[in-house]
Amino acid sequence: MIPTRFRRPLMIAAAILAVLSLAAVGTVMAMAFGGQAAPPWITSTALYGLPLAFILMFVLVIDGVAARRRTGSGSGR
Repeated sequence: MIPTRFRRPLMIAAAILAVLSLAAVGTVMAMAFGGQAAPPWITSTALYGLPLAFILMFVLVIDGVAARRRTGSGSGR
């Protein structure tokens, strides 16, 4: 279980990583359309950042569901 104090910073980090990776994908596509090759660091950010962000978000969602089930604070369904 991820401690409560770390959940929000991890969510913010995952969101920022996803936005930066999407911007990198757009940059790579724009540069390719212009006939130029993108620098390796931009390509690497686009290639590895987005999957990493989604995996981190998935882990946070699963941890939230598990924490909610553990405490039994459901709505009684």
